[in-house]
Amino acid sequence: MDSSKLGSSDRLLLAALNLIAAKGYNGVTTLEIATEAGLSEKTLFRQFGSKQKLLEAAFDRYHYAEEMKKLFSEKLVWDLEEDLLLVSKTYHEIMNRNRKLIQISLKEEGQLPGFRERTHKHPLQLLEILTNYFITMSEKGKMIPTNPEMHAFSFMMMNFGAFMNDLDSHKNYATISLEPFIQESVKIFARALQP
Repeated sequence: MDSSKLGSSDRLLLAALNLIAAKGYNGVTTLEIATEAGLSEKTLFRQFGSKQKLLEAAFDRYHYAEEMKKLFSEKLVWDLEEDLLLVSKTYHEIMNRNRKLIQISLKEEGQLPGFRERTHKHPLQLLEILTNYFITMSEKGKMIPTNPEMHAFSFMMMNFGAFMNDLDSHKNYATISLEPFIQESVKIFARALQP
């Protein structure tokens, strides 16, 4: 991404993500972030107030809840396997694009007050959206009426586990690649829930 075409806020957000992912939250100063973004430290403070608020803004801006809301409101075809395949592929696309953000949230959450709650709101929103989708699919007779929240949670954990396996490029299961995993797991999941 050509950062010269980005606004100052986005340049600061991306600089913060890159530096914090490389050096850790405490290893980076606001001056370094501003310099990396080609801006003054004063601009950083004027726009975000602090390094923590900058990181929180980056998380809110780049995590997946908004994109997933849009997917569920605009792109569903109400076919269980097709919809879940789209959700799964989109989830992995977003998570891989935000790899640095996820690494930061895993490493730094204990040092930043309120950060865990902030990062947890995205999976909670996805759980709610997916649960509502399963309820609607059940009402339409396209899915067995069982426990929609548990199915949503299971689907999310299946995808999160696959993402975590590849997070640091340390493939614990080297013979299983992501694309075939997505295809097969969605097929199994959909087959189990269809009437």
